[in-house]
Amino acid sequence: MTTAVTTKARTAGGPRPGARLSADEARRLALRAQGLLGAPDRRAGARGVLRRLGAVQLDTISVLARSHELVPYARLGAVGRTSVESAYWSGDHAFEYWSHAACILPVEEWPHFAFRRRAMKARGHRWHVMQDSERSCAAVRDRLRAEGPLTATELGGAKNGGEWYDWSETKIAVEWLLDTGEVVCSRRRGWKRVYDLAERAVPDALLHDDIDDAECTRRLVAQAGAAMGVATRADLADYHRLKGAQVDAVIADTGLVPVEVEGWAKPAWADPAALAETPRGRHRTTLLSPFDSLVWDRPRTERLFGFTHRLEAYVPKAQRVHGYFAMPLLTGGRLAGRVDPAREGSTLVARQVSMAGPSAVEPMARALWEAAGWVGCDAVRVERCDDAQLGRALVAALG
Repeated sequence: MTTAVTTKARTAGGPRPGARLSADEARRLALRAQGLLGAPDRRAGARGVLRRLGAVQLDTISVLARSHELVPYARLGAVGRTSVESAYWSGDHAFEYWSHAACILPVEEWPHFAFRRRAMKARGHRWHVMQDSERSCAAVRDRLRAEGPLTATELGGAKNGGEWYDWSETKIAVEWLLDTGEVVCSRRRGWKRVYDLAERAVPDALLHDDIDDAECTRRLVAQAGAAMGVATRADLADYHRLKGAQVDAVIADTGLVPVEVEGWAKPAWADPAALAETPRGRHRTTLLSPFDSLVWDRPRTERLFGFTHRLEAYVPKAQRVHGYFAMPLLTGGRLAGRVDPAREGSTLVARQVSMAGPSAVEPMARALWEAAGWVGCDAVRVERCDDAQLGRALVAALG
């Protein structure tokens, strides 16, 4: 940050409302808050990353690795993949629920999602319709109570035999109980959710839903602000998928400080702890999951980095511009390119690469080799680059 802003914050005993931040200062605040600027906390490991971010998005796509593995990898480097799984699904440190999307959340946040569990229950049904919902829910409760944690398959089967969304009544019932808080998923087995009764899986001190909606949303807005460093109202709402009106109702009580950011058309708020120190240290060079919380909000990504990114996994192949699972390249605090990776045996294949210019070639080569080593590959092959000259330079750098 500039000397002027830093001095103002410190001499006044803290940041003042209305502080002005340059676009570069805002970008660095965001990177620091996300754990991508400065020395990583390796002792805290993947569990520390989860606590810092407040939510790690889940997705079924696995190219290099699943997205929830890529998030701590981006911040910590070649962290052991088994240690990541243990950090999430040891049974007593995290749980799965609806946040930005389906996410892993620190177990300490269980009480603060009571507002969402209540809203789910008030709605009265999931997006599936069960023929006999109470009978199916009662059967699930009885089985879990008698036999302990079970997968949907062990409960009687997750599907009826059709498409992936053709759920059985048992699967619908157990997911409804998860939505409303009677059941929790704090473990996975072979990527399958393992369901247990919340009264057994959630620590006693946290197993309560007596926090009112306003306090729940106040906590989540404050947490989102800390995880982003500096954010607009829309950013704060999007992080845990709240409504703008919910943010408006609690923002004054979150401790976040109003600021102005150069080039941002909307008002913003900053985490006072982030404003109180100059964000400095080593920038991470890494490939990011498209579901990483640094880039999952596409309008924010464009505003912070001038980088337009879209997930094209669900776009017809002929219409894709950058590839199935294009991963942005973060280097020097900038998004400087992207690559669509794949694995063929022990070779990491860069199916399609784009880079912002010659300065991105060496960082891209370094990021590809690090990713290859992390997933057990000993070779890297480039198939296509949208700039032939940069492609040749990348191949040379990789060699």
